[in-house]
Amino acid sequence: MASVDQSRSFVKEVKRVIIKVGTAVVSRQDGRLALGRVGALCEQVKELNYLGYEVILVTSGAVGVGRQRLRYRKLVNSSFADLQKPQMELDGKACAAVGQSGLMALYDMLFNQLDVSSSQLLVTDSDFENSKFREQLTETVESLLDLKVIPIFNENDAISTRKAPYEDSSGIFWDNDSLAGLLALELKADLLILLSDVEGLYSGPPSEPSSKIIHTYIKEKHQQEITFGDKSRVGRGGMTAKVKAAVLASNSGTPVVITSGFDNRSILKVLQGEKIGTLFHKNASLWESSKDVSAREMAVAARDCSRRLQNLSSEERKKILLDVADALEANEDLIRSENEADVAAAQLAGYEKPLVARLTIKPGKIAGLAKSIRTLANMDDPINQILKKTQVADDLVLEKTSCPLGVLLIVFESRPDALVQIASLAIRSGNGLLLKGGKEAIRSNTILHKVITDAIPHTVGEKLIGLVTTRDEIADLLKLDDVIDLVIPRGSNQLVSQIKASTKIPVLGHADGICHVYIDKSADMDMAKRIVMDAKIDYPAACNAMETLLVHTDLIKSPGLDDILVALKTEGVNIYGGPIAHKALGFPKAGSFHHEYSSMACTVEFVDDVQSAIDHIHRYGSAHTDCIVTADDKVAETFLCQVDSAAVFHNASTRFSDGARFGLGAEVGISTGRIHARGPVGVEGLLTTRWILRGRGQVVNGDKDVVYTHKSLPLQ
Repeated sequence: MASVDQSRSFVKEVKRVIIKVGTAVVSRQDGRLALGRVGALCEQVKELNYLGYEVILVTSGAVGVGRQRLRYRKLVNSSFADLQKPQMELDGKACAAVGQSGLMALYDMLFNQLDVSSSQLLVTDSDFENSKFREQLTETVESLLDLKVIPIFNENDAISTRKAPYEDSSGIFWDNDSLAGLLALELKADLLILLSDVEGLYSGPPSEPSSKIIHTYIKEKHQQEITFGDKSRVGRGGMTAKVKAAVLASNSGTPVVITSGFDNRSILKVLQGEKIGTLFHKNASLWESSKDVSAREMAVAARDCSRRLQNLSSEERKKILLDVADALEANEDLIRSENEADVAAAQLAGYEKPLVARLTIKPGKIAGLAKSIRTLANMDDPINQILKKTQVADDLVLEKTSCPLGVLLIVFESRPDALVQIASLAIRSGNGLLLKGGKEAIRSNTILHKVITDAIPHTVGEKLIGLVTTRDEIADLLKLDDVIDLVIPRGSNQLVSQIKASTKIPVLGHADGICHVYIDKSADMDMAKRIVMDAKIDYPAACNAMETLLVHTDLIKSPGLDDILVALKTEGVNIYGGPIAHKALGFPKAGSFHHEYSSMACTVEFVDDVQSAIDHIHRYGSAHTDCIVTADDKVAETFLCQVDSAAVFHNASTRFSDGARFGLGAEVGISTGRIHARGPVGVEGLLTTRWILRGRGQVVNGDKDVVYTHKSLPLQ
């Protein structure tokens, strides 16, 4: 299961599976049975039976097999003169009657060889009109499955009331594809697999070079775009019938995969979560964008929507945010479900614990995000605020106003809650937004994106916030310096460096979070303990968690320090030592001081004084957040004034370095650069300025007739 595709993670919950085998799979071009393919099918069913799956077969092919047999018999019994006459088409019902026995004899023989029992169930569409029949059918199938017997269904074409059962598409079901879909609902199957003679559903006839396989069918995206070729060469409906049956079954809650029956491992691959064939799922529209658009079209659409957003009143923009908050809470169960699927897939794939921790949406997180959004909505409107007002000359007034940057591209890793924060800040600041999350959070990000964009009114447009799904799109977007105004990477230093090297667009870098706590010799050690414990264990995976504890050398043998170190170990923190701490206290030696653990681990080292602590932070830190614990105000001021980090604290946990805790409502990240914003970046960091000049027909004309006053005016 190591190769489970995230869109196929639902297969872990599958127990009962229905497999429909098409005529083109069970028969060869000449109409004879394809013994090799049917044998491979039976071997896969045996393996599934052994693994504990409940397997139900729906097989086509009886009419085709019977037709081939009757043609041969007719040929044998015909004279030469008979063969010269026009040949009448054989009766389909007779073909079905003859073919059924031959087809079932083959299944019975193959399953017996594999020590598996099988049974035959012939049904017609009129049978399903009788509720008692349906009850008895379910009871019989349950009994067979309990006995590990494989039920094999086929439509009883020989006694069907339709005049031409291989052509007529009326009734409760109209072919074996629709029968399989009906049985999936009646028998409460967890998965329906439709085996075909092609790899899945294509955008056009598979024989055309321009046709591409569709791995996930989305009705809104594909319904009008697909061009079907000819129907099956031997069966009734071909791909058109399979798609119709798949749509009906998936909309009713049973996932469906159309894949090739020519691959002798295709069924097992589907149940191992491999991305083969075409998936039909009721939630598929949540997983992929409904339209394929170019990177430029996506960015331009976000810009156009942002301009419409800016034209709304402050109250209208506020209402959008409140609607987003309500929508998140209303959809919490669905969001948590999709996130749990991401977490399970990440754990299965062997991702490290810190990443899984950042990926997880914990209980209460949605409520906390909604609260932050409402706080943001109730803040003063940041757009079109007059920041400065100057009388340039008589009746010539200049205003410096706040305005959105334009279009933001945010690339972030792991944390789906970041999507919510960023999107709400973009809405409040009037910016268009393009988001690219990590592949490990694809389902969480997709459902969150859908919930948020569904709350945006049509007057603005859902394309205000675009979700980028592939790495290729990122490369294209980074070239659009004429449309995108700012890139904000949230992740590792490597990610930030890669993006800076790949674009001309300004980058607001959020580098490593190597945060320090320095305990000075005058520190209240009880206070120091509270701060250190909170900074390390409150959320170890956060970028504002403590990674290095610096301690004044006078405290090496102090009971207070011993108490802190014991408390850290008791909580499960792995402690590594710098050269001095390694020698003095025997901790394992740290590999590097410039290291972000993002887990229950930290480095401890001793320094001679506050200046040594400052020098250490400048040499090994990441200019994120650093803290001093001291009762000496003079030492504290030295630290606060000299440490060149985005956030510097005195007697407070580094975990306070957060946009929401700063009262910014939310944050798009924490910038360790100096342009254009620094520290937690909230709404103000996503704004720039616009100059507005109001005059009465003045002209420069070499400044001959202008008397400049440059007088500051009240903002109101």
